[in-house]
Amino acid sequence: MITRNWQQTEPFHRGTGIEGRRLYDLPEGQIIHMSVEAGNTLPAHKTPVNVVFYILEGEPIIEIGSERKVCPAGTLVESPKDIPHAIMNPSEETVRLLVMKLPKP
Repeated sequence: MITRNWQQTEPFHRGTGIEGRRLYDLPEGQIIHMSVEAGNTLPAHKTPVNVVFYILEGEPIIEIGSERKVCPAGTLVESPKDIPHAIMNPSEETVRLLVMKLPKP
C-alpha cells in the first residue's frame, strides 16, 4: 500500500499565492493538491488533457471557457482539454482543491 499526505510532499509554486503538491504522478494520471491563498488567481490556461477539480475547502470561482461559477467545498468540476480554465479566490480564506489530469499531460 502506498500512502501520501499532501503536507509531506514537496511543494512547487505556480505563482504568488498559489502552491501545488504532486500526490500522484504516473503516465495514466496526475493528482495535485493545490492551495490558492486569499485574493489570488491561477490565470486562465489550457491543458492538452481533461482536468477535474474537486474542491476540498473554500469557495473558489472556477472559470471554464466563458462559464464562471462559485464552487463550494464538495463540488467536482470537469474541464475539457484545450478549453481555457482559471481558479479565482476572492475570499479571505485559503482555498484547497485537488486537480486531476487524465491522463498525465
